[in-house]
Amino acid sequence: MPKRVLQGVVVSDKNDKTVVVKVERRYSHPLLKKTVRQSKKYKAHDESNQFKIGDQIFIQESKPISKDKRWIVVKDSVA
Repeated sequence: MPKRVLQGVVVSDKNDKTVVVKVERRYSHPLLKKTVRQSKKYKAHDESNQFKIGDQIFIQESKPISKDKRWIVVKDSVA
């Protein structure tokens, strides 16, 4: 089974080797027939502390790294 890859924006880089990434998804509401935006925050492992707040990045599923971290940063979205 392939690992999921999500795109998001870094909202916090205060922790060592960790970034908090906000991933937004859009879907059509079944009753209102309106496009709804929903966001969720993921903690991702950033080994070199190279990503800063506002960066667009891709994160990929991985084995658990800590209590809350199950994602790793794979690349910058510009690259």
